[in-house]
Amino acid sequence: MVSGKSNLVDIDVEIHHETEKAFLVYAGEDDKDGNPIKIWLPKSKVENNDDGTITMLEWLAVEKGLI
Repeated sequence: MVSGKSNLVDIDVEIHHETEKAFLVYAGEDDKDGNPIKIWLPKSKVENNDDGTITMLEWLAVEKGLI
């Protein structure tokens, strides 16, 4: 669950896989060969909104290359 209320961002993603501790997401970006870039996001740092978006702290979104 996301803690704190400042600097939160909502990111549009497709969840491709889920484990007990993380989501594997696709955020609409492909590599130079046209393969989808998938990113692991820890559930302890993000909130799945069940509407195609995930809320997270802005620093994490920047670190993961989502914004």
